[in-house]
Amino acid sequence: MPDNRTPSSLKDPELYEELRKDGASKQKAARVSNAVARDGAKAVGHRGGKSGSYDDWTVGELRTRAKELGLTGYSGKRKAELIHMLRNS
Repeated sequence: MPDNRTPSSLKDPELYEELRKDGASKQKAARVSNAVARDGAKAVGHRGGKSGSYDDWTVGELRTRAKELGLTGYSGKRKAELIHMLRNS
């Protein structure tokens, strides 16, 4: 698939492209754009979950989370680097 081609399974390709430009991953942009098309932006906005700050996590917990997400190169990182990596994945 060419880099600039939007997947055909998207319900709202314009929102997908906007989210990608803002730095969202392909998976997150697709998930959000399809949810907004299905349920409406207001419903999706209210549904957003709350999670604790990565700053409160231990390095071990951050590494475990990085492994769950399938990230690589996290084993030698310091806490701040791990947090940056997780937030930008």
